[in-house]
Amino acid sequence: MSDALHEEEALGKAYDSRLIALLWPYVSPYRWQVLATLLLVIPMFLLEVIPAWIIKNGLDYVFVSDSSAATESSLAAYVLDPPWDLAPILWLAILYILVAIVSMGLQFFHMVLMAITGQSAMRDVRTAVFAKIQSLHLGFFDTYPVGRLVTRTSNDVENVAEMFTAGVVALITDVFKMVGFAVVLFWLNPKLALATFAVVPFLAVATVLFRLRVREAFRAVRVRIARINTYIQENIIGMKVVQLFTREARNMREFDRMNADHRDAWNSSIKYDALLFAAVDTAAGVTIAVIIWYGTGLVEAGVLYQFIDYMRRFFRPMQDLSAKYSVMQSSMASSERIFQLLETKTEVSDPSVVSLVESVEGQEGTVRFENVWFAYQGEDWVLKDLSFEVAAGERVAFVGATGAGKTTIISLLSRFYEIQRGRILVGGIDIRDMAQGDLRRRVATVLQDVFLFNGSVTENIALGRTDLSQAEIEHAAQVVEAHSFIKRLPEGYETEIRERGTNLSAGQRQLLSFARAIAHGGEVLVLDEATSSIDRETEALVQRGIHTLMEGKTAIAIAHRLSTIQDVDRIYVLERGALAESGTHTELLSRGGIYHRLFTMQDAHETQSASRDQAIL
Repeated sequence: MSDALHEEEALGKAYDSRLIALLWPYVSPYRWQVLATLLLVIPMFLLEVIPAWIIKNGLDYVFVSDSSAATESSLAAYVLDPPWDLAPILWLAILYILVAIVSMGLQFFHMVLMAITGQSAMRDVRTAVFAKIQSLHLGFFDTYPVGRLVTRTSNDVENVAEMFTAGVVALITDVFKMVGFAVVLFWLNPKLALATFAVVPFLAVATVLFRLRVREAFRAVRVRIARINTYIQENIIGMKVVQLFTREARNMREFDRMNADHRDAWNSSIKYDALLFAAVDTAAGVTIAVIIWYGTGLVEAGVLYQFIDYMRRFFRPMQDLSAKYSVMQSSMASSERIFQLLETKTEVSDPSVVSLVESVEGQEGTVRFENVWFAYQGEDWVLKDLSFEVAAGERVAFVGATGAGKTTIISLLSRFYEIQRGRILVGGIDIRDMAQGDLRRRVATVLQDVFLFNGSVTENIALGRTDLSQAEIEHAAQVVEAHSFIKRLPEGYETEIRERGTNLSAGQRQLLSFARAIAHGGEVLVLDEATSSIDRETEALVQRGIHTLMEGKTAIAIAHRLSTIQDVDRIYVLERGALAESGTHTELLSRGGIYHRLFTMQDAHETQSASRDQAIL
């Protein structure tokens, strides 16, 4: 767990040119907005300079009798000369308010433009991440936690978007303003400016020390909040076990400890943030004292006011340094994780030249495995030199002990994984020469673990296909005996299914998966232990639906209950990834081999269970 947390919450550099270069393709469509954002800094800076200039020149203009001497230029005299016989003080107030309103409008537009630019670029990043997730082979999801994938498309993308609003653009804006104010101060009076900036080197050293401290404090906060999130998620998912084994009090103690650790980490982070704020505030106070002490007698009172105002504005961005630094670190770390995902190799991909032939003539609907070898890891072979053929319209079943490779056959037939050796052909065409979408449209699969989406019954059967009419959807449900229970639901086919189908029984969920398979067609039908989670009464209904479903299709069943496959055309018995036996139910029983042993053991177990249930009743 600690390694996972370290990987998830590790902090990178506050600026990484490589990551910025990777982000640029997503930002470049909005480069004119970025340019406008940066260009707006110039008028925004001028509007920050003007208020002190108005007060300095305006007060001199009002209170000094020789107005031509009191003002610095004819421009000042022109601007500050009251129109319409207004009182000079009133006109100064009006000018000040006008500048404030324009400045406020530009600030608003600047912030909105930054946010829109960031969100537009991050919309494209999020789309790319989601598209990448959908393109990855199933083996990727076997090892990559779902929570991390959700984090990539949500929190990490939001962190990168924040870089535009409170990170790099804001940092560039602040640096420009600080340099601008320094230039203006040196232009006003170089001697006083040198004395004023004497404290800045000491503040720079304090800022570097702060950066080193706040980095660790910020990392500690993120690690602890990650632990809290993980613990909460784990407890919510396992709430049934928590309550069954009365772990509430113990879990509360553990959560309270983690919560206290998070509080302490935040307190440490706040302490360093407060120290920086206090250091900057103290430096600003010392600087103002230097301006008053050294500037008195050196410059006019109006110039002293300008120095005081501009230095306050100079120090203001420094007080936000901790937030900007944390945002940049978080954004760079999130960018690193996002591009690690985007650069993940897609091991199962469509061929550069896709076969346009639907099927080889005379082999429509056939399935053939030719000397297939497959391992999930290394050479730990799950299937070993496996060969078999299922003719068009034939119904076959695969049986065997747990781990024999039955479900793996289904995964390989749908090309969720890439085989290491051999070939798999559907309709006489190597599945590696087909587009994955075309292959999966030809193979209708009913899985043991049924997944239902939030939405109506109709939406869960159609799965977004607009070409399926309501009549076709209801016909599919009728074929598999699902129509009757659907009509009994509160709103029939428009009844909303809750998350993971919790408002339906296991049998009802399985029936909906059957209806989904028949509605979507496909010349090859695959049933992966499709009746294993259905009660006996529901199974009788389902079996009738399955027989209808199989008509005219090549059918492959992975069997858990051997009693459900006795009437198939052929049964393949797998043992340790290899084909051990094949034949009809009667033929295999007569041989007295592996199938006979499996069937006898299961029959005895089911008889014993039935007797025990009868005794209880």
